[in-house]
Amino acid sequence: MAEEVGTELARRGHTLVSGGAKVSCMGAVARATRAGGGRTVGVIPQALVDIEVADRDSDELVVTTDMRERKGIMDARSDAFLVLPGGIGTLEELFEIWTTRTLGLHDKPLVLLDPWGLYAPLKELVEGMHEAGFTRPNVFDAISWTTTVEEAFQLLEKTTGHLAPSPEELGEATAG
Repeated sequence: MAEEVGTELARRGHTLVSGGAKVSCMGAVARATRAGGGRTVGVIPQALVDIEVADRDSDELVVTTDMRERKGIMDARSDAFLVLPGGIGTLEELFEIWTTRTLGLHDKPLVLLDPWGLYAPLKELVEGMHEAGFTRPNVFDAISWTTTVEEAFQLLEKTTGHLAPSPEELGEATAG
């Protein structure tokens, strides 16, 4: 699936901005993007370069001092965000992009590609948080969920609207 994403990125003429590692889905997407003639930009902290997981074949490899700088550069250089199955680092990046989208701090599409249901418990958790009043009403307007690569790209290339919370919405869970 990661290779299919990379191939489709290249076919559609997009540049991949990734976390700059040669391992896992991140590495597979980057290799497939380059194999399809696409451009890749890897953004990786020095600590991960030091343990030799950097994707040195990237067309551009940006080495940062830490993870926070990495995320800032990736965010600034990205036009949209596609989340694939991953670990806690993926979740951490997902939550930051999702949160800033719900706050109206960016209008970039955010798509979660979940072909095997890995993130189903997360979606259920956030739905429960919403029902309990702990998330603003637009929490799911800020993200699209899909199980297919084709639909993921359709959603990524779709213009998204600006989400801005009202002052009342910023006081989540004020009842009870």
